[in-house]
Amino acid sequence: MEILSVKQQKAHPTVFPRPGVPMIIFGVALSVVVILVVGIVVARKVDGDSANYLVAGRRLGVPLVAVSLTAAAVDANATVGNTDLTSQFGFWSGASLAIGLALCLLLTGLFLAKRMNAMKLFTLGDFFRLRYNRPTELAASALMVVSFTILLAGNLVACGFLLEHFANIPYAWGVILAVVLVLAYTIAGGLFSDAYTAAIQTAITVVAAVVLLAWVAMSYGIVIPEGMGPFDLEQLTDPAAGAPINWATLVSLAIGDIVAIDFMQRIFGAKSPSVAQRSCFIAAGLTAAIGTVFAIVALSVSATLGISVEDGPVLFTLLGDFAPPLVAILVLSGIVAASFSTASGAMLATSAIAVRNIFTVRRHTGAGPDPLLRWTRVAMIPFVIGGAFLAIQVSQTGILLTLAFDLMLACLAAPFLFGVFWKRPGSVAALSAMAVGFVVRIVFLALTPTLYGVPNDILYVPNTLVGPEFDGWATLVAAAVGFGTFALVAALAGRRDSEVASEARIRADLDAERESSEAAVPAIA
Repeated sequence: MEILSVKQQKAHPTVFPRPGVPMIIFGVALSVVVILVVGIVVARKVDGDSANYLVAGRRLGVPLVAVSLTAAAVDANATVGNTDLTSQFGFWSGASLAIGLALCLLLTGLFLAKRMNAMKLFTLGDFFRLRYNRPTELAASALMVVSFTILLAGNLVACGFLLEHFANIPYAWGVILAVVLVLAYTIAGGLFSDAYTAAIQTAITVVAAVVLLAWVAMSYGIVIPEGMGPFDLEQLTDPAAGAPINWATLVSLAIGDIVAIDFMQRIFGAKSPSVAQRSCFIAAGLTAAIGTVFAIVALSVSATLGISVEDGPVLFTLLGDFAPPLVAILVLSGIVAASFSTASGAMLATSAIAVRNIFTVRRHTGAGPDPLLRWTRVAMIPFVIGGAFLAIQVSQTGILLTLAFDLMLACLAAPFLFGVFWKRPGSVAALSAMAVGFVVRIVFLALTPTLYGVPNDILYVPNTLVGPEFDGWATLVAAAVGFGTFALVAALAGRRDSEVASEARIRADLDAERESSEAAVPAIA
């Protein structure tokens, strides 16, 4: 097949050059209005109770838990970031964003979902307090807050680019508009609003992926450039083909994302351990399928249309310059929906951990306003401001998500995973792993000039010690150091008797909170 440039394709008779942009804007805006209305209407289910706000009363069934997990995984980075990276470096460079998240959901379903749901926690920070002690809870919570502020920023980037590309709204103002819209329904309804809007968001995203693939196949054919497809495994074996970076992405998301506070918040909201597990399996399948579709589309259009990231985000160029208006509306609505869902979950989980696990505000079990509910809502505002500022400063759609979970992988994955299954480790091992893993990862970040194949605009100190060939290895080495530190210290210094005794007291406190909220809401499908 002849490869045509973007300019040639704009003149090609089968192309829809710059389709009705007002129609596209109206269609996407309509989908946003529907999401906002549903999110705000559902907010009445909170009924002034932080248990309803944070974990939806622990009454969510498989459909809502599965779609909310899918919507959290298939975000702007797994769509827009995926297509950008795939078009430049190959299938495994971009699709690894979604496949890594799918593997995370699969592993969580196999080994963790039932256990974590049965613990009846309110936040993931509660686990570190229960399993270790207060200092560990504080350190882990601070790391999770930083990580998920970065995650929030990554999803706002795509919304800012979308509004700039299609509505001529300056990028910074687009980021601000997106964050205000998501904040409106999240601050009102918490996990209830997140779960119900996720049903709409996931439906739009699934349909959009199917329609996009079908349109590209019928219009241009499925074309996989040589050496860039899913079966070109040198992308996973040859350093020259980006193997270290691709493995770093997979490992960071598959393992580091297990410590995802938004994923766990949805698992805590499931009405039973089996519901949590089945939902993870369904979400894993949907996430992998959607991510693969977007990667295949990116390969095909970069080969047949000559679209590249030099023209702007690949997906936006395709939809704005070539796609029929209805296809563009559907896919762009899916991207916005995916970004909104992940941003909503990040806002909720981050503010909850800050208020409950850093500032120790607890749920009110008596009469009067619930302080945990009130302050969780208030705390969203500074984190939203921080995420928006970072998105404006670092406009990268793919690297922010992976960097967020690099920190989780290096610092918290070992204390969490080992802590669930191994009784010996105590707070000394956990805190040591956090400190060493954080220092190593930040030092590597400062020294490495590129981050997942793109210039390091986050924290690079020019030097002659480390070159771009260390990109990818920085993630893997930092993770190995974090896990190794935890295992070594745990072998040398076991759990203290005081930590074992405190676990029983903390468990009793959590049970009292749970029992006071069990009848808050009826079962939800």
